[in-house]
Amino acid sequence: MVAPLDRDGSPSGSLMASLSRPTADERTRLAVIADPHLSTRESGTSKLFEHTETHVANAVADIAERDVDATLCVGDITKDGEPWNFDRFDELATGLDAPFYSIPGNHDVPKEGYDHENLPMAEFAERYTPEGEGFPFHVEIGGVDVLGLNTAGTEEWLYDSHEGRVTDEQIDWLEETLPSADAPVVLAHHNLPAMSEQVHEHRDLAEPDMFVPPEMDDPEPFVETLTRHDVPLLLTGHLHMPSAARQGPTRELMMPTTCSFPQGYCLVDVGPEGTEVRFVPVADFDGMVVGHRERSSDSVTARGLTAMAAARLAQFPLVEE
Repeated sequence: MVAPLDRDGSPSGSLMASLSRPTADERTRLAVIADPHLSTRESGTSKLFEHTETHVANAVADIAERDVDATLCVGDITKDGEPWNFDRFDELATGLDAPFYSIPGNHDVPKEGYDHENLPMAEFAERYTPEGEGFPFHVEIGGVDVLGLNTAGTEEWLYDSHEGRVTDEQIDWLEETLPSADAPVVLAHHNLPAMSEQVHEHRDLAEPDMFVPPEMDDPEPFVETLTRHDVPLLLTGHLHMPSAARQGPTRELMMPTTCSFPQGYCLVDVGPEGTEVRFVPVADFDGMVVGHRERSSDSVTARGLTAMAAARLAQFPLVEE
């Protein structure tokens, strides 16, 4: 692990993006993790299940030394929503000395075909949203307004699909909430069309047999709302790689996964000059090599996503404004 610096220094890690927006008079530091897929009873696959506890523990230990104002997760805390995996995650997260908030990913919520009882979504909300208020949520962290959405579903909707959706009720809530948010950062597990298009482009260029992972269904109302309110930043996960895209005025940054290549999390620093995002690894060099090998040999789709992740790491910073 890389030795951290305090808030007055430059955080270690690789610069992923330097953004002109959002800005905040009060300097605010967020740690953002994505797709831990924590599993205590499984091993194998490109998600490196047998290493997920170690990766989460490494992230927690590192974040605890970074003087963060909060830690956020953009979903897929667990392998498939198993209560025992949420319990283990919570045990590891006790090492954080700042608030922790999470939105659900498609692997956290109940889905057709699972052979176990999922953690109920009401309990997910009780554990991971501000004061258990549920979704969507709005919390002020330092100088930043964090708005968390559930794009993954519940027992009542998207039960038979891993696609994403921003419901009409959440769109209405955004319309009411965004006007009063001075420095909005929106959290969603699934990606905007401009980000998903990168997968289509890679498939057409390099991997014609590649399966495109589940995308956001009917994204236009969500995009229109973000555009109408000039939202500067959307943080997402889902595809397990660092990437950047622009959809109208909104910059989407996809957070890299902690579970599989490239194993890491991000520090997001918001201040008067803009926002700086840095990638911090949670595995050493040998672990990264193993992660790359396992993911690139798992399937055609995993190979394609791994190639995309490696290309983006080589292009850091992805954005300099």
